[in-house]
Amino acid sequence: MKLKSYLLLFACISAVGYSATRVTYTRPGTMMRIPTSLPERSPYLFQTGFGLEIHNFTELNTAKGIRFEAELGKNFLMGFSSAIGGDTTATANLAVSQVQIPVEFGFHLQQRIYAYNDISVSIGLQDIVFENQDSQGLSLNPNELSFFVVVGSKKPLGRYAMSTFLGFGSGGFAAADSVARPDSAGMTAGVFAGFLLNTPYFEKWGGMDFVGEFDGTGVNVGLRIPLTSDYRLSLGFTHIEKLPNWSSRYWKGHPAITFGLDMAVPKAPAGSRSGGGPSPRVDGQITLPGTNERFTQIDSTLQMADYTVHSLRDSMDMMNNEMRNLIIRLSAMEQHAKATEDSLMSMVLKTNVSESNMNEALRHLSRSLRYFYSGDYRRALQEVESALELNPNLALAYARRGSIYYKLGDIQRASIDWNLALRLDPEYDDVRNILKALHENRLKTTSIFEE
Repeated sequence: MKLKSYLLLFACISAVGYSATRVTYTRPGTMMRIPTSLPERSPYLFQTGFGLEIHNFTELNTAKGIRFEAELGKNFLMGFSSAIGGDTTATANLAVSQVQIPVEFGFHLQQRIYAYNDISVSIGLQDIVFENQDSQGLSLNPNELSFFVVVGSKKPLGRYAMSTFLGFGSGGFAAADSVARPDSAGMTAGVFAGFLLNTPYFEKWGGMDFVGEFDGTGVNVGLRIPLTSDYRLSLGFTHIEKLPNWSSRYWKGHPAITFGLDMAVPKAPAGSRSGGGPSPRVDGQITLPGTNERFTQIDSTLQMADYTVHSLRDSMDMMNNEMRNLIIRLSAMEQHAKATEDSLMSMVLKTNVSESNMNEALRHLSRSLRYFYSGDYRRALQEVESALELNPNLALAYARRGSIYYKLGDIQRASIDWNLALRLDPEYDDVRNILKALHENRLKTTSIFEE
């Protein structure tokens, strides 16, 4: 009886001392447990989700957590997580376990310090962990602080794309695990590596991903399945090398079945704003002649965007009238046309981006067209976003982004971008014709702006 009490006391102390920061899908990034580095900016405003690990079914033993991450500025990523580990009791009956696993709150910081073509390097701090102890309140656990350096690479493989990651980390990257354990002695730093293979399955929602990684203590594999363009379901196994010994459930790096769900909120198209007043009602379905594609009723958010599009169209009509009046006045000033043209060109040159930025923006648009033709619409969208950051006045970029949203099935965002392209270039007849056809519900082709 005394021995049993000692064992229980030892388990309680162990549970307090070791964290659950390595619960899958609770750290920033697309991998299960390791950090990532990407050469381009994220197309999302923020991402959030939760992760669950099941370590035993006989007496249900789980580790779970939630996360939130957002890219602040051009190269800085910040994340927050809250997790609780599995029971570390050595006894078999969890129903009588008195171990109180602490809730942890973690902060994760990451900075991209180098990017060239498809290669990038990032450094960061993860697992700035505060544990919620019943008697002590929130307390910082410095043993879990993890510094890391990771090198990432993205390579297109036809309709597939391979991302690889290799890095070195300290603290939790080598010693911690989601099932708390008494045998904490060992490495305090280690190497991690992983890959993510993006496939054309469910291509219109970004493609299905296969994930494999070595997290410093074992091998994890997973599958990320898109439910929509903004939601992904994650499934997988941790420490598959130990799956044959599943029945021995309490040891360092115990295998687990993992589940996760991620939600991403994309950035709003540049220049779009919600207008005041009630939004117009759109009933029924939209059918494109020559296709079998039908779209269901537009939700409240898209209705508001449609109202904004109508307002922008009225503004463009007024601008066209003003331009006609200006042309009549300019015809009477033909002798001064050259001087006026020189002056206008000088103003345009002063307000436009430098020539080097323009060339870089065009290179991004060229890469976006390559991804567009291969059907990799998410990567095409990222390249267009990079081009617009360098030069926000490119009508072709807005037209291209409208085409990408159209291919993704987002008609309202496509309409907004096409209107912005027409506003920047009123002589863009292809954009004008497609918007007119879309407005009159007589769109007869889906081949739009793929030049």
